[in-house]
Amino acid sequence: MTTPARSADRTPAVLVLEDGRTFRGRAYGAVGETFGEAVFNTGMTGYQETLTDPSYHRQVVVMTAPHIGNTGVNDEDPESRRIWVAGYVVRDPARVPSNWRSVRTLDEELAAQGVVGISGVDTRALTRHLRERGAMRVGVFSGPAVRGADEAALLARVQQAPQMSGADLCGEVATTEPYVVPAHGTRRLTVAAVDLGIKGMTPHRMAERGIEVHVLPAHTTLEQLYAVRPDGVFFSNGPGDPAAAGHPVELMRGVLERGTPLFGICFGNQILGRALGFGTFKLKYGHRGINQPVQDRTTGKVEVTAHNHGFAVDAPLDRVTDTPYGRAEVSHVCLNDDVVEGLRLLDRPAFSVQYHPEAAAGPHDAAYLFDRFVQLMEGQRA
Repeated sequence: MTTPARSADRTPAVLVLEDGRTFRGRAYGAVGETFGEAVFNTGMTGYQETLTDPSYHRQVVVMTAPHIGNTGVNDEDPESRRIWVAGYVVRDPARVPSNWRSVRTLDEELAAQGVVGISGVDTRALTRHLRERGAMRVGVFSGPAVRGADEAALLARVQQAPQMSGADLCGEVATTEPYVVPAHGTRRLTVAAVDLGIKGMTPHRMAERGIEVHVLPAHTTLEQLYAVRPDGVFFSNGPGDPAAAGHPVELMRGVLERGTPLFGICFGNQILGRALGFGTFKLKYGHRGINQPVQDRTTGKVEVTAHNHGFAVDAPLDRVTDTPYGRAEVSHVCLNDDVVEGLRLLDRPAFSVQYHPEAAAGPHDAAYLFDRFVQLMEGQRA
C-alpha cells in the first residue's frame, strides 16, 4: 500500500541494497515500500521522459544530477501512458518548480501514481557504490514501514525480490491492442512496429518522415505483422533480459527470412543479436543517461547519445561474422567501454542500434538513423 507524501514532509525513509548497505532520507512521492533493481541515470534533464520510459519497468532509478524536479511535470512530454519506474531516488528535490509548461510538481505526480521515492540521499556515494559493486536489488521503505523496522528484516525482504536476469518483461509493458500513428502529411511508407516497450517519440519521429506506423503487441504473429503490408518492420526498446524473450527472436527471424527492411532500437538491437546467433550478457551497471559517446563505424562519426540498457550483445568487434542471414558486423561501439552499440547485415536490409535516436530530451545526434531506415525501405521498394 502507498499513500501520498509531500517533499516538504519529514517522513523518514530508508533505502536498503541487497548487499546490506543502507541510505536514510525522507519520503518523496508516495509513502510505502517498493522493490526493484537499483540503477543510476546520468542525465541532467529529461527526468519526465525517464520516468515514463517502459524500459525502466521494475527498476529503482537513482538520479545523479543533484537537483531534480526544477521544471515540474507537464502533460506533453510523457513517453507512455504512465510512470514505469519501480522507485525514484533523488538528492535535492525542487521546492517550487519553475517552467511555463509545468502543471504540477514532480512530487505530486509520483504520489498520484503511487511511486515510492526517497530524497535527501547522498546520490554521489550511492552511484559510486553501484559502479563498484554493480546494479543490484534494492528496497525503498518509508512511513510506517520504517518506524521501528529491523534493518535485517528489511534486507531479507530485498534479497527475496526477483532479479533482472532471466526476467521476461516486455509483455507486461507493451500495448494489448494494435493502433496506428498516422504519417504527417502525405503517407510515403508503412511500418509495422513491434511494441516491446515502445516510447511515444519513436513512432512520432517516423511519422515526421511520412511513415504510417502500425504499433503491434509484443505477442504479434508473423501473419498478423504482414497483414498491415509493411514496407519495413521495427522492433522497439523494452525492459528485461533479452535471453528470456523467445517470441520476439522467432518473429524477427521470420522477418529476416522474408528480407523486409528491418530496424531495431535498444531491446530490438539485442533481439537482432540473438536472431543472428550472438549471445547477450548483463552489464555490470549498464548505460543510462543522455551523454554517452558512440562511434558510427561506417562513417567514423562520434555521436553523443541517449541510453537505457543493462544488457548488451556479445558480438566480435574485429571481424565480419557469417550468420544464417548473411554477413553481419558491429556498426556502432561505445567509446567508454567498447560495448556493442549497433549491428548491421551486409547482405540483407537490416540494422539496429543499442541507444535511442528518438531522444525526446535530446541529444539529437543520431536522428539520421530514421533517415537511414527510410532509405532502406525506399531502396527495397525501387
